[in-house]
Amino acid sequence: MRPADLADADRIAAIYNEGIFDRIATFETRERTREEVAAWLGDPHYPVLVSQLNGEVIAWAAASSYRPRECYSGIAEFSIYVAREARGHGVGRPLLEAFLAACEAAGFWKVVSRVFPENLASRALLTACGFREVGVYENHAMLDGEWRDVIIVERLIAV
Repeated sequence: MRPADLADADRIAAIYNEGIFDRIATFETRERTREEVAAWLGDPHYPVLVSQLNGEVIAWAAASSYRPRECYSGIAEFSIYVAREARGHGVGRPLLEAFLAACEAAGFWKVVSRVFPENLASRALLTACGFREVGVYENHAMLDGEWRDVIIVERLIAV
């Protein structure tokens, strides 16, 4: 695991686009470009980490702003994506653990996200890394013309 840099933007976008296409991890339907991903990189307050195998990025995790109000400045929203060919091979847990440490070092006390209920692999990973399922947003948004629920997850990392 290491912090992402601009040279990783193409591969991060490709992995994200796999997740968009697979319809199991995001409501997004428009693929992302290298330029869009590059805009995430370089802000030390919002860590973006990658995991590599044989020199190729196979997974990434990124923090982003949770809410604009100052009282929420210590909470990060996050995403984690694993390349199709690397799924189910134990890549997610060490990446997520390193990512949580990077978030704590950046001053966050909590990280949050939302997960589709049927994304059992992500839910298992999050549980293994100490996340709790807080509740369900019912009919949170439409994907391909169908209402979808999401499970809200959180993890306190520093208090």
